[in-house]
Amino acid sequence: MFEIYFNHKHDLLVLSKGSPIPAFGSSIKWRKSKKRVSKVSDEIKLAVEKQGYYVRRLRDAKVRTS
Repeated sequence: MFEIYFNHKHDLLVLSKGSPIPAFGSSIKWRKSKKRVSKVSDEIKLAVEKQGYYVRRLRDAKVRTS
């Protein structure tokens, strides 16, 4: 299982369940998503296994798909 967090800039943070939120530069406030996620893409799964978290800007991802 994975836990999903968002911040006020609409960044996405994915952690494995029970992992602490890593400290990123300034004091960013992350809020936990109410949805449960059991499957993620291979890219996200490998990043979480390798470095313990996965971060992506959602705003950039939406622009690329348009």
